[in-house]
Amino acid sequence: MTDSAAPMASTTQSSFGTLPDGTKISLYLLKNTLGTEMAVTNLGGVIVSLKTSDRSGVFEDIVLGYDSLSGYLKAPSFFGALVGRYGNRIAKGKFTLDGNTYTLARNNGENHLHGGLKGFDKVVWNATPAVSENGASLKLTYVSKDMEEGYPGTLDVEVTYTLTNKNELKIEYNATTDKKTIINLTNHTYFNLSGNTKRDILNEVLSVSASKYIPVDKTLIPTGEIESVSGTPFDFTSPTVIGSRINDDHPQLLAGKGYDHCWVFDKNDESLSLGATLYDPVSGRYMEMYTTEPGTQVYTGNFLDGTITGKYNTVYKQRYAICLETQHFPDSPNQPNFPPVVLKPGDVYKTQTIYKFSTK
Repeated sequence: MTDSAAPMASTTQSSFGTLPDGTKISLYLLKNTLGTEMAVTNLGGVIVSLKTSDRSGVFEDIVLGYDSLSGYLKAPSFFGALVGRYGNRIAKGKFTLDGNTYTLARNNGENHLHGGLKGFDKVVWNATPAVSENGASLKLTYVSKDMEEGYPGTLDVEVTYTLTNKNELKIEYNATTDKKTIINLTNHTYFNLSGNTKRDILNEVLSVSASKYIPVDKTLIPTGEIESVSGTPFDFTSPTVIGSRINDDHPQLLAGKGYDHCWVFDKNDESLSLGATLYDPVSGRYMEMYTTEPGTQVYTGNFLDGTITGKYNTVYKQRYAICLETQHFPDSPNQPNFPPVVLKPGDVYKTQTIYKFSTK
């Protein structure tokens, strides 16, 4: 008698519905050897669900989203989506490159947000699932044509999600261009570690490896300054309950209706390093975020207002999730003191972010 084979990671593909133009959309289910599973659709590269274990071994979904395709076709909330060409805001929808001014959609008040009217969150990606000894993966590719949404250059993009057998969600971003352009890719997953969205995230505990953050104006565009978090509600250099200061009478909290700011990591290179941790004391779920990026936008679901009903028939109310969007800084094309976001022909855009799940 021989031992049974060790469990293998797996991927399966199923239908996720049809777009109004007849395009068929797929859902890919990735499972690792530890029982963690993630569902991703090729529409926008959206992470539809991510089921991880609590400290008692119960697997539940820790991301916000919809039960069906129809939810993702409504007004944008960017649940779980790949965001590009430029994640975050660009002031007044304009930037200048080599003396040429480019005009983008103003889809967030007077500003440009998350790639425009049809950003990467709304396009259909080519998807290739795979299984290896490391886990289950899904490679997504898309060609963004020159001047799509106003951005110069034909951009070849490849994003690979891997659900590793170490309980990591690894996201690898790669892109090349045939003309000088700007790029800032990220993922817009809304996390709630309670499992199946039982409550808001105000009692979850956050730490961010950043002693500085970027203040914004009333339209959430950076002022250009980079300020210390010391002595402010933005100090998460040690683990802090998210809700402990979120309602403080601080002008930056009032501007964002909570946290909707970019934190600047305490590193001066592109090494993969710990950027943040998130912990839910009730379920015991613990998440570590590692990234090569210089910052992360921390968004506490301030604009969720109870008008959206998501999975598990849950009404998504204010602060029912937190986003940790690894990225370069908002409005960098118009901020000369921020790290550059220009991609030139012959160069490769390459970043990586890992969300690692455990319990304690």
